[in-house]
Amino acid sequence: MADPASYRPAPGEIPTRPGVYRFIDPHGRVIYVGKAKNLRSRLNSYFTSVHQLHPKTYAMVHAAADVEWTVVGSELEAIQLEYTWIKQHTPRFNIMYRDDKSYPYLAVTMNEKVPRVQVMRGDKKPGVKYFGPFHPAKAIRETVDTMLRVFPVRSCSAGVYKRAAASGRPCLLGYIDKCSAPCVGNISVEDHRRLAEEFVEVMAGRHGPHMRRIEEQMKQAVDELRFEDAARHRDDLEALRRVFERNAVVLAEDTEADIFAFASDELEASAQVFHVRQGRIRGQRGWISEKVEEIDDAGMVEQLLLQIYGAMPDTERIPREVLVPALPENHEELTAWLSGRRGAKVSLRVPQRGDKAALLGTVRENAEQALSLHKARRSSDITTRSAALRELQEALGLSEPLMRIECFDISHTSGTSVVGSMVVMEDGLPKKKDYRRFSVRGEAARDDTAAMRDVISRRFARYLEQQRQEQEELARQEPAAQPATAETDSQVRESTLTDRDSPRFAYPPSLVVVDGGQPQVNAAREALDELGLQDMPVVGLAKRLEEVWLPEDPFPLVLPRSSEALYMLQRIRDEAHRFAIQYHRSARSKRMTASALDEVPGLGPQRRASVVAHFGSVAQLKRATAEQVAEVPGIGLQTAQRILDHLHGEAANSDSQPPEQAADGADPTG
Repeated sequence: MADPASYRPAPGEIPTRPGVYRFIDPHGRVIYVGKAKNLRSRLNSYFTSVHQLHPKTYAMVHAAADVEWTVVGSELEAIQLEYTWIKQHTPRFNIMYRDDKSYPYLAVTMNEKVPRVQVMRGDKKPGVKYFGPFHPAKAIRETVDTMLRVFPVRSCSAGVYKRAAASGRPCLLGYIDKCSAPCVGNISVEDHRRLAEEFVEVMAGRHGPHMRRIEEQMKQAVDELRFEDAARHRDDLEALRRVFERNAVVLAEDTEADIFAFASDELEASAQVFHVRQGRIRGQRGWISEKVEEIDDAGMVEQLLLQIYGAMPDTERIPREVLVPALPENHEELTAWLSGRRGAKVSLRVPQRGDKAALLGTVRENAEQALSLHKARRSSDITTRSAALRELQEALGLSEPLMRIECFDISHTSGTSVVGSMVVMEDGLPKKKDYRRFSVRGEAARDDTAAMRDVISRRFARYLEQQRQEQEELARQEPAAQPATAETDSQVRESTLTDRDSPRFAYPPSLVVVDGGQPQVNAAREALDELGLQDMPVVGLAKRLEEVWLPEDPFPLVLPRSSEALYMLQRIRDEAHRFAIQYHRSARSKRMTASALDEVPGLGPQRRASVVAHFGSVAQLKRATAEQVAEVPGIGLQTAQRILDHLHGEAANSDSQPPEQAADGADPTG
């Protein structure tokens, strides 16, 4: 890895004007392209406090061997040049949004002599009219099936069309009136093209004139007593209504907008867009991207709009409005660029209230669901799990495969209700029956490192104790006066397996992970060393920069942001955090309940504990009746009534206090 100081430009060399810069690796390849309003300020941020950079940015500046820049006249020119160079060089460290799935489009091949309706995926072709994307794929097939009833445009492949023309007989669709059969001359090529143009107009949202025309034909058929034709026109109208009722009108009918929203974690981001045309949601599309650096919604908006609308060959599909969750700093230049691409004014803004803001919330929910689904699919892939475990083993330099990983976390509120959690992952999957919870009290609860040391010591002291008990059990089972037989050997093995398969701590992990940085890792290492477990590896994962810390190592191990090993560490760390928070909330609630019952006359510690265990929280106890409280063993009806009177009396006194007094007397930790 190169030292960024070796190629850092000298002070004063970098201009302060707008421009575009490129980081270049030792082989001359462009690995990152960026733009800046002030090149000097932006580039200097890469070379000062290098160790505080985002991990992906840290990797980028160390992979580069040179940096170049180009001065331009304005931020708008910088946007255009940055997009051009990103498309030209495809730098590996730039954010690249990729489809989280291949979405199907409804396509009409108007570039052919006899246009065809079909479902298409992949790259767009010139001269073809596209509608969508549709999700799920079933929706587009239902739409095509219904539309062909009213506009029987050809939908067969080129081979089927040629065979039908050669034989003089149409295919099945021609016989059931879902194709006008231009292959056998049932309709002229010119009339078939006009039919395809009508199909395109209706799918583009201009369905009103066609529905009125069909309605007039139905009325005329009724006046002429052609009831079968009238019934057919009636069914055509109903079919068109079904097509357009699938997407409810959520906005004014003249609304044309693309609505974007995001969801992200430390490693990846999910983007979703709803395409609204004529006030209806015509399509939905999603992307998943790796986060290259610490970037907010405004930065992701800029990158996504450049990639989507910059690569769009049919610029008339750019809508009048683009609604986003946050505006980039250069939103005026970005708006000008979009307007130039469309050839008409484009409004880029954040909806603040009303239906559009509500729809933005719906898009955000879809982005969150897509990210959750992506992470679930990624973690369930056995090939990916195996690669992650192997990559983590190699990165840490361990000789043994990581069959079992245990992760520990501490949770508390201002030093009160301190608890610890242990979660287990075997073969890359959670093993929830082995999860454990720890209540930390006394001197060990003074800070996070002491609590972590206490939890690690208790877990592995239990492991050593059970190892000792197993050895003693094996020694007692050895026959004293007779040689061992196959039967006794089998009994010993069976007993040993039973002990190891029991839900206890006797099975040691291949790796210990703690949630935190160097202090927590060193505390865990000291606890293991005191127990004589010097060979058990320990690492920590610091949440702020996702750095992997090793004991007594002054510098962290920075795994690539796209690393499956980092993703697995992050997942088990987050699971330990979730499990600790869950236990902490339960413990805090019980502590609050117990403290609320301290002053109840005639209620001793044992019966107070029974009430706490039965109801779990003060809120649930307050909602109970005296008869329900009396169901607790040892609690009579009179005692139950005293408990409720005490709780409701405390609430009334609290409500009657002045706000200042209540605030001063409150205990934020419960």
